[in-house]
Amino acid sequence: MRKIVVSQNVNGQPESDAWLELEKIASVEISSEDPAFPIEHALGKTPTGWRASAPGPQRIRILFDQPQTIRRIQLHFVDRASERSQEFWLLALVDNELREIVRQQWNFSPNGATEELEDLKVELNGVTALELRIDPDRSHDPTQSQHVASLASLRLA
Repeated sequence: MRKIVVSQNVNGQPESDAWLELEKIASVEISSEDPAFPIEHALGKTPTGWRASAPGPQRIRILFDQPQTIRRIQLHFVDRASERSQEFWLLALVDNELREIVRQQWNFSPNGATEELEDLKVELNGVTALELRIDPDRSHDPTQSQHVASLASLRLA
């Protein structure tokens, strides 16, 4: 019998599912940013979150230096104060083709659902870019939107 013992890290995840160090292998394009909540705070090892500087839909695009294989994507959104409906799209650029990975809506409520955690198992080879689009307020009238997009963390393995 052949056996492999995979040790657990502090989060209870197998070490073989190590998170990519995005700051070393990619650059990031963002549509806006609150200076107090830069994108590095959502992509680093000690995430405290990113926030846009203005209401309305936003984009975060991760551009890899070299094509990557991605097997796991974890997105964490938190809003403890607002009653709102948010939608996000996650897309991957593979072989110069933009492929939709997931499109998800979530209803935030201060008296109930204050966090959305998506932990996606995927098999993506040759990814040159990953794009996250966030519509923080599904009112479909950007001039009426009062909510600002935010992201507690985004991790890739």
